[in-house]
Amino acid sequence: MTAMTEGAMASALDLPTDDGGHFNLATATGPVVVFFYPKADTPGCTVEAIDFSSLKPEFDALGVTVVGVSRDPAKKLARFRAKHELTVELASDEAGTVTEAWGVWVEKQLYGRTYMGIERATALIDPSKRLTRVWRKVSVKGHADEVLEAASSL
Repeated sequence: MTAMTEGAMASALDLPTDDGGHFNLATATGPVVVFFYPKADTPGCTVEAIDFSSLKPEFDALGVTVVGVSRDPAKKLARFRAKHELTVELASDEAGTVTEAWGVWVEKQLYGRTYMGIERATALIDPSKRLTRVWRKVSVKGHADEVLEAASSL
């Protein structure tokens, strides 16, 4: 069973952020985009975070909050933000409770080796905290634009 099912209510998401703050989905107003990414400062994750950051003004104009979630420690996320001048919020799920609850902590394979890791996935959540759109096994190229287009129809 996965917690990221379109039409379902979003699972809890309450995490520390890279800037010393906290992101709590329950208290967020308006629509929210949550993008889960495997590891800060790796090629695909960097492109994805930069793409969402470059579209932040458009998301802001729609009243949509964008937050990226990984298992990296908040201090590493702060370095990631500074290095790439990221403008979207970055939340740290170091304990893994959120990534497991959302069903994105999955078995992966690389070069014949099996390991557990974050599946690149994104959720568009409406103001009532319902998952209106879910993207699994995301391909980075053009993804942020696709999410913005979906968010504009809320």
